[in-house]
Amino acid sequence: MLITDITLLNTVAVVIGAVFAAAMLCATVVSLLENEQRAARRFFLLCIVLPLPYLFTGLVQFPFQTYVSAGLIVLTLLAGLVLLIPVRAGRTIENDVPTERIDERDVMFSRMVLEEGSERFEYYYRNHPDKKTLDDKFREKAGLLSKNAKHYEPYSFSAARANFETVKTLKPLVEGEPADERTEKDPHSTTQFIKNWARRLGVISVGVAELKDYHLYTVVGRGGHYGEPVTLDHKFAIAFTVEMKKDMVDTAPFGPTVVESAQQYLSSGTVAVQIAEFIRSFGYPARAHIDGDYRLVCPLVARDAGLGEIGRMGLLMTPRLGPRVRLAVVTTDMPLVADRRQRVPSTLEFCRICKKCADVCPGRAIPEDDREEIAGAYRWQINSEACFTYWCVVGTDCARCVKVCPFSHPDNFVHNAVRACLKWSPVFRRFALKMDDLVYGRKPAASDFPGWMKM
Repeated sequence: MLITDITLLNTVAVVIGAVFAAAMLCATVVSLLENEQRAARRFFLLCIVLPLPYLFTGLVQFPFQTYVSAGLIVLTLLAGLVLLIPVRAGRTIENDVPTERIDERDVMFSRMVLEEGSERFEYYYRNHPDKKTLDDKFREKAGLLSKNAKHYEPYSFSAARANFETVKTLKPLVEGEPADERTEKDPHSTTQFIKNWARRLGVISVGVAELKDYHLYTVVGRGGHYGEPVTLDHKFAIAFTVEMKKDMVDTAPFGPTVVESAQQYLSSGTVAVQIAEFIRSFGYPARAHIDGDYRLVCPLVARDAGLGEIGRMGLLMTPRLGPRVRLAVVTTDMPLVADRRQRVPSTLEFCRICKKCADVCPGRAIPEDDREEIAGAYRWQINSEACFTYWCVVGTDCARCVKVCPFSHPDNFVHNAVRACLKWSPVFRRFALKMDDLVYGRKPAASDFPGWMKM
């Protein structure tokens, strides 16, 4: 029988139950808008189940009702304190700056274009015989965007190829002669204008770093300057991110994900070329670093420009979109104001306990162990040969790791609230991971193609 005189404690219990119900209902609606059907079902079930103890205790009369309400309220408050009370954000690893530079010729994208029998091919494997056996494995497979690949689909593969071919048309524009007359500008105003303009052009985040020696490759590994030493002596690097659309990435490892990947290489490359030309118009040298034409390691530059941390999968983990971004960089001597690196140890701590990317990686290329010291820096090292070999099997750039990463959820109030809480508490990080597994699945299946791609 419902009681007619509800005590204050019973009322509080009812209010807490109503708040839980409203929160779960909100999450249900957000999940439906995100086309996350499993998540919507789970949140709706929680919307029903979670408030029940509070509503029952507050509304149904039984012996010691008030005492039970008090106990439930106290337990809830304690749980909230344990989950949300701010504590040390996580372990800070200071020595994460590499002491050795990378030879771009060792990168898989450089090795994949070596033509068997060519002078470059023979020279490279004569000096790296250990890599020959590894690379023979991916050369035995169908290859990226191949008609013989496991996940070949004509429309998406052709669209991706068109995007990559269009990126190539930007390469003659990455460098150019600066204007004869140099125009001096205020570094603060110039930096702010470039950032504002970049956002207007569609970038998600943008920052400036002082260009360091360890950012640079030692030797060029692609294009007409293959084998030449990298001698870039610019002072500043402008790094920025563009978003890869979630509905496309969620189809990983199928065709739409490589379409989106290529599209955002094109988008970021176009912005980089624009910014470089803008700087040159003031009489300063500038170079755009875009897909297939880099002289530096973009994630390292972006990290030092304050755009995120480098996570378990070796990609930049941004605060708003996790690894679901593409990067480009512009280097220059134009006086700019560098941003301070924003260390976020909680991101690395979450990567340390999460391991979802490692669990779902089809090529078993992502390490499950903790960071280790490599070239003087504590970091995770993926098995690039295993990763790329799988790409050559399916014909796409996979992106399963990007899809399942909890940081890849959309940039909205619900997910941003979770991201904010991750910074506060190691207990909440573990709780959030369990909830992500419960709601979205530990190894979620690939989503269906977006509606516009269904022919």
